[in-house]
Amino acid sequence: MIAFDNTQVAFAINSNYDLKRARLLFTTISWPFMVKVGESLLKLANSLRVPVSWAIKPTIFRQFVGGETLDECAETVERLNKFGVQSILDYSVEAKDNEDDRESAMNEILKSISHASKNPAIPFVVFKPSGIADTSVLEKVSCKKELSTKEQELYRSFFRRVETLCQAAFDSDKPILIDAEDSWYQAAIDEVVEKMMARFNKTKAIVYNTLQMYRTDRLNFLFIAHKKAIENGYVLGIKLVRGAYMEKERLRADELGYISPIHETKANTDRDFNEAVKFCIVNIDSTSMFCGTHNEDSVAYAAMLMERNRIQPSDSRIFFSQLFGMSDNISFNLAASNYNVAKYIPYGPVKEVLPYLIRRAQENTSVKGQTGRELSLIRKELKRRNQLREK
Repeated sequence: MIAFDNTQVAFAINSNYDLKRARLLFTTISWPFMVKVGESLLKLANSLRVPVSWAIKPTIFRQFVGGETLDECAETVERLNKFGVQSILDYSVEAKDNEDDRESAMNEILKSISHASKNPAIPFVVFKPSGIADTSVLEKVSCKKELSTKEQELYRSFFRRVETLCQAAFDSDKPILIDAEDSWYQAAIDEVVEKMMARFNKTKAIVYNTLQMYRTDRLNFLFIAHKKAIENGYVLGIKLVRGAYMEKERLRADELGYISPIHETKANTDRDFNEAVKFCIVNIDSTSMFCGTHNEDSVAYAAMLMERNRIQPSDSRIFFSQLFGMSDNISFNLAASNYNVAKYIPYGPVKEVLPYLIRRAQENTSVKGQTGRELSLIRKELKRRNQLREK
């Protein structure tokens, strides 16, 4: 049984200064009012083009982001790897509204693939489809609406970019994670990813689709995707997450008058997530699973299933992952027990990753117990170190 409350292992990488800085940050974002005020000030400063890097970079940016460039992330990757924790560098620039920017985003992702190919401490590469696509076109494709000539061209460009990235990942032998997006245009992404898996996953999983298990339809989607993979002779690559856009999904469903695609309760989401984990592990000979979660119970459940099915902790077909700056008690204790674990490390210019940082602050405020758990573990470790020093 993995002890997720072993803070000596969880925070071995952190100095006392690091822990005190993190304690202050998590204490601040535990107050919803502070998060809302901070969000408003950041948006205002951004719109007025007021420099904010001086305030952001040593605080929330340092906690949740690896750096502004791939090279800036190198030190973080090396430090984590010394403790058996690998890294996934995620170019966290939000969706763009013109083709030049989308092409630039694709080129940056290609750089990250090339960078990862030279470093065994980076086992995966990743990208967000919305960063390289016109999402309004993806929505029309998902709804099976007719596209104009211009929209057809935009869709072909999206397909070409995905194909280019998957080919580069295949050539570099680095699996590529394709993130999930809003439900109203996810179907178009699923369709493209399925084609990429059929092409590149003949002998092992190179291309991974992401399933947000807070959606009511994703467990059945997993069953169907696995059936297609078996019938067409390729390995299914699946990244499992709970989901990141719950409020937006429910609000849109309410405004447009359709049934929300999101589970009504967290218990139902937890149930589907764990069922998906079980399905992937039971079918590990035809599936590779990337388990992205901050839920200790789900991680412990997956570890138990691996043991029950006689799957070694280091089996390359199963990876665990948590976001950089969060849930180190899970990541480092997993690594200490020889499980494959990688931190998701966002990178990008401070101004460009502000939306990501705002979401992290909101998430830590809204997810029940998340900030409290982080703070209690940090305080426990600082107390342990103080007692050790006093002896």
